[in-house]
Amino acid sequence: MSGIKNKLIISDFDGTLLTTRQTVPGRVKDAIDEYIAAGGIFAVCTGRMLASILPQVRALGLKGLVAAYQGTVIADIESGRLIRCGGFELDDAVEICRTLEERGEEINVYADNKLYTTMPADNKMLCLYEDITGIKAKHFSGRMSDYVKQNKLFCQKIVSIVTPDKKRPLYDFLCKKFGGRFEVTYSAAVLVELSPKGDDKGEALKFIAGHYNIPAESTVAIGDNLNDLPMIKAAGTGIAVANAVEEFKAFADDVCPSCDDGGVADVIKKYGLA
Repeated sequence: MSGIKNKLIISDFDGTLLTTRQTVPGRVKDAIDEYIAAGGIFAVCTGRMLASILPQVRALGLKGLVAAYQGTVIADIESGRLIRCGGFELDDAVEICRTLEERGEEINVYADNKLYTTMPADNKMLCLYEDITGIKAKHFSGRMSDYVKQNKLFCQKIVSIVTPDKKRPLYDFLCKKFGGRFEVTYSAAVLVELSPKGDDKGEALKFIAGHYNIPAESTVAIGDNLNDLPMIKAAGTGIAVANAVEEFKAFADDVCPSCDDGGVADVIKKYGLA
């Protein structure tokens, strides 16, 4: 279509589209509107729960598809109808929880738009997470592995919230333990995450592009952290915001201004609009 360089742009949300002040800059919103008006498709792919991201993308006026839980779930924005819904096999979810329990880690289980946690209600990191995402966790004091098994929870994602100094050791341990079977990644200074194999942001980009019959070379992806790596690798053009972690930037085709400087708007103007 006239006026478009690349037909599909997919952005991560936290740390990319959203600023550190938890807002979307006005110039980013204007650029998205201009791009859509010209015939482009703008989508969000996030590690957030669907219940958390839907109000955000609706407030931006987006339509079409949104990907949540690192791409495990893809839904229609307007209706909330699930287009794709993956998750762990029950035995796998139980095994992951038991492994984390043996290490003495706190566990957060995301199952069918609910968050279950073993973390105390007054834990500062959990409270901050709840405030940012708008999701209140259901607290559980026993063994999460038993709760998941007994209630046959269909888990989309399993996460440990840890202090920054413990993130890399836990990530390395889980990669060694489960890397061949599950997706292991991190998306913030305190989040180490596991999702089903093949359910990553790269596969979500391919799914969304296929839904709109857009070839991969005509897609652009923007992110800031390791969980965005499959997405920028799958896209025709992969972009890192300036605030991205350095190991992520090394794989990007270009680096745009930071999320606080509205870098997504620059990407839209450079790679989206003719």
